[in-house]
Amino acid sequence: MVRGEHRKWVILSIALAEPTRTRLAVLGFPIAHSRSPAVHAAAYRTLGVALSYERIEIDSARLAPFIRSLDGQWRGLSLTMPLKRDILDMLSSQDPLVGTVGVANTVLCTARGLVGYNTDVFGMVRSFQDAGRRRLERVWMLGAGATTSSAIVAVAELGALRVDVFARDEEAARRLIPIGASVQVEVLTHPWGAAGDDRGDPGVPDAVVSTVPAGTGLPSFAIEVRERAVLFDVTYEPWPSPLARHWEAAGGAVISGHELLLNQALGQVRLFIAGESTTMLPEEEAVLAAMRAAVWED
Repeated sequence: MVRGEHRKWVILSIALAEPTRTRLAVLGFPIAHSRSPAVHAAAYRTLGVALSYERIEIDSARLAPFIRSLDGQWRGLSLTMPLKRDILDMLSSQDPLVGTVGVANTVLCTARGLVGYNTDVFGMVRSFQDAGRRRLERVWMLGAGATTSSAIVAVAELGALRVDVFARDEEAARRLIPIGASVQVEVLTHPWGAAGDDRGDPGVPDAVVSTVPAGTGLPSFAIEVRERAVLFDVTYEPWPSPLARHWEAAGGAVISGHELLLNQALGQVRLFIAGESTTMLPEEEAVLAAMRAAVWED
């Protein structure tokens, strides 16, 4: 099948398969800063499909009533903090990766119920690879939330054998240990302040992944860490984040949260269009270019 015919097939599949399901949204709290509507709109505009995508502010307490209100117009949902774990009990089924990570950031609405997926892992792996980091062995992570769970599985796909987690919530950090074990990664937990210059561990990781909000009081890192380890800061508002500026002051390499936004959204668009995240979109390079422009537009 030639590219043009494949594109027509995909578009027709949307028009003919459950044609009333045209609504999409990103849910979270807070959500006003999200650039997901612009990114998704750019993708569907480029593909020439009539899907709407909005942002809806929903906290944990209001998630269940909202899910019960969904009707046949809904095609899918993107989920951000604090909902990526809350949604699990409301799913009819889930992709195996969701079971491994314990986190879903994407939901497909079908006649058989809600199906959960995780595109954060795909987005992180692709972001590292796009930055030329195709192999990792040891990684430090700041924070122990839902995104950290995905990050552990992502770095495992890139070969990491050890992840050191620095978190204020020791119990949350310990819950990451079995997730690491399930993908053959040793997860060691440390107090939050141990990530800084007084950490007592002279080793330097291949990467430091920060999953905490930009306003969080972050430790100061030794210059050799900032020079040699790539920083992947999953935040993107504001940008550059204080931690990114700290890294760049030492001449270190930084992967922006904008890259994760773009790449995990690509996985979601593939799901919403084709029903699976591994099927490339027709004219995907043009779709990606439009999405990237939307990430950075004012």
